[in-house]
Amino acid sequence: MKSGIVAIIGRPNVGKSTLLNAILKHKVSITSPKPQTTRFNIQAVYEDDRGQIIFVDTPGIFAQVDDPLARKINLKAEESFDLGVDLVLYVVDHTRQRDVEENKTLGIVRRAKAPKILVINKSDVKEPTHIVQYKFLEDEFDTIIHVSALSTHNMPTLLDAIFEYLPEKDPLVDRSILAQPALNMDSKMFIAEIIREKAFLFLRSEVPYSLTSITDDVVERDNGSLYIKARIITSADRYKSMIIGKNGFMIKEISMAARKELETATGKKVFLELTVETDPHWMEYL
Repeated sequence: MKSGIVAIIGRPNVGKSTLLNAILKHKVSITSPKPQTTRFNIQAVYEDDRGQIIFVDTPGIFAQVDDPLARKINLKAEESFDLGVDLVLYVVDHTRQRDVEENKTLGIVRRAKAPKILVINKSDVKEPTHIVQYKFLEDEFDTIIHVSALSTHNMPTLLDAIFEYLPEKDPLVDRSILAQPALNMDSKMFIAEIIREKAFLFLRSEVPYSLTSITDDVVERDNGSLYIKARIITSADRYKSMIIGKNGFMIKEISMAARKELETATGKKVFLELTVETDPHWMEYL
């Protein structure tokens, strides 16, 4: 039996969260077309006959850290290596040119003493490609694997490689007493993350990364349905108006999409009461 901790690291928006979801075949990490979606290290557990893997999905590293949120995200990514990881997956996107963020992320990876696998994502995309800019990395990593996190191409090969580098030891987590897949997020945080993902997807470029979400209450009613009370918090009134939308259209769309996904995840009827508030200091509380 093999067991160990595997850190997934890469610059923003290279597909780390999508990769984790693909490996687990279960949604545990939110995704969006924008960077800075993951704001904290998510731990999730994969298990099969070979053993157990605890994945740490780190936030993307930012070259520019002009705001308190970006500074905290960079610190949380670097903190993942304090967990005593057994293996590092360094994810790169060959369709994007190397830049300062990539170099900063690589510097963090180089400091890790654990074995390292270079995961080149988006293998299904042929153009554009800047793969030649990543060729020099082949000599620095123990294994190089091309995958498509979106289509799940080469996931079995990646899992085989991961288990090859993990040590022989007993499982670190007792899955029999945890939800499937096991997570370090409680239900309120999971719900808040789903709401935040839907807000990002619907708002796209209209609102920058100036919002978060909080779940205030989750109540299971006698009929088995779930009543959820949650808030989207943004930094300025002008963003609040955009999130609500004309005649409340946008917040209704966000709420409906989040409710449908939560119903799929829980198998229960969900009633979601979602409001929007302004707090210019919310980033300081994370």
